[in-house]
Amino acid sequence: MPRPLIALDWGTTRARAVLISEQGEVLERRSADQGIQSVPANGFPAAFEAIAGDLRRASPHAAIVLAGMVGSRNGWIEAHYVPCPASPDEIAAAGMKVMLADGTPATILPGLSCDEGAFDVMRGEETLIVGLGLDNGIACLPGTHSKWALIENGTITRFASFMTGEIYGLLRQHSILSRLAEEPTGKDAARGMAKGLAAASRPGGLLNTAFGARSEVLAGRLPGGAVGPYLSALLVGHEIAGARALLGQSDTVHLVADGALADSYEAALAAAGLATQVTTPEAAFVSGVRRLASGISV
Repeated sequence: MPRPLIALDWGTTRARAVLISEQGEVLERRSADQGIQSVPANGFPAAFEAIAGDLRRASPHAAIVLAGMVGSRNGWIEAHYVPCPASPDEIAAAGMKVMLADGTPATILPGLSCDEGAFDVMRGEETLIVGLGLDNGIACLPGTHSKWALIENGTITRFASFMTGEIYGLLRQHSILSRLAEEPTGKDAARGMAKGLAAASRPGGLLNTAFGARSEVLAGRLPGGAVGPYLSALLVGHEIAGARALLGQSDTVHLVADGALADSYEAALAAAGLATQVTTPEAAFVSGVRRLASGISV
């Protein structure tokens, strides 16, 4: 019989907890600026109580599953990476048990590794990918370190990471390209995005086309408010091209995102001739953690 589930997506800087009914409905949500980097040694049972203790009291018989950086070397316990190809059952079987302050067991999900020429890792995104329920397809999870994954016959066969968000922050805030940048208006944002996507398709590569964020402004061909959108679109365009080169071609990309991030990636994928199916991160997490929890022995 299905049980209620308390699930935490516990990252480096934040933790999000949900209480999920037997039918998969999210009954309660909690969010805290209490990521793993703020938890002292041996402090995770107390941190769990602070974040989700009231959910435990509301549903004392719920299973408890934790995902994300809580399973890293700097987390509660290191849940080792499962090498790809990895099925949902293999991911669930590699979960590590920990004990809450009152002796109740909880399971920390592992991350995944991929060794396709360059060694790569993910931790937390695997739960969202499982939540898509794909038999075959390509998934994209945008972010600071975007993840793209190839799913074949229900198994995550390989994936690749792209430092898109982090590189954008460095270029936009800490490089010479930031000197002429201004806050964008709606018109400037659209213009910068269009020029950035066009530049991403030109020969010369990222190191050449990134400088256009400065030279186009100096030439009077791009307003300062378009610099940020230009860089964002340029980087996303190169990310998409890199992912297709590594994972192969697909007519549809399953995008796990919401808000402005979903909008920008949908536009970039459309410019590359790709259709998208969008799933919110919460919906993917809830579906994925329920699927993995069903394969955990308790």
